[in-house]
Amino acid sequence: MPEPIDFYFDYSSPYGYVAAHLIEPLAQRHIREVTWHPILLGPAMKLSGNTPMAGQPLKGAYMRQDVPRLCRRYRLPFTWPEPFPVATVAAVRATIWVGDRDPALAVRFAKALYRAYFGDGRNIGETEQVLAVAAETGLDAAALAAALQDPALKDRTRAAVDAALKLGVFGSPFFLVDEEPFWGVDRLPLMDEWLARGGW
Repeated sequence: MPEPIDFYFDYSSPYGYVAAHLIEPLAQRHIREVTWHPILLGPAMKLSGNTPMAGQPLKGAYMRQDVPRLCRRYRLPFTWPEPFPVATVAAVRATIWVGDRDPALAVRFAKALYRAYFGDGRNIGETEQVLAVAAETGLDAAALAAALQDPALKDRTRAAVDAALKLGVFGSPFFLVDEEPFWGVDRLPLMDEWLARGGW
C-alpha cells in the first residue's frame, strides 16, 4: 500500500473545515489512507511572522465571502461562528487523546468538532463544548475530561505541534504526500493530479 496522506488542520481554520470533507474521497481515488493531525497554528504563525487572516485588512473581508461560497459549492452546512477564531487547545488535545486509542473514532470526532463550530456555530474553544461533542460522538466524556488535565497529554500535544513545525507545516489545511507539501484547500486539485501522474 502507498504511504498515507498526512492532513494537518487547525479547528479554527474554515478552509480546514472544507478540506476535512474533501480529503478522504480524494485519497480513496488513489488507494491512499489519510492520517489526520490536529495542530495549533499559533506557534506556526509566531515562527513565520503571520497573523490570523480574519484580522487582516482586505484578506479578512475576502475570506468572509470566499468561505461561504466554497461551502455552497460543496454543499456543506456553514455559519460564521461567534467568536471567530477561537483557541482550540482543548479540541486538539482531545483529538490526540482519542487518536492514540482509536484513530477511526478520532476522525469521526474531528469531523463532529468541525461541524459543531462551522456548521452549528458552537464555541468549541470552550472545553465544555468539546466534551459535549465527545459525548455526542459516543466517547466517554468523563474520561476525556480527566485526560485533558493530564500533563502528559499537554506534553504530547506540544510534541505533535513541534513535529509538524519541523516538517514545515505553517498553515491549515496542509498536506504531505510522500514528503511533497501542499498548502490550502485550493491545492487539492493539484494534489489529485500529482498523485494521478506520479508527480512531475
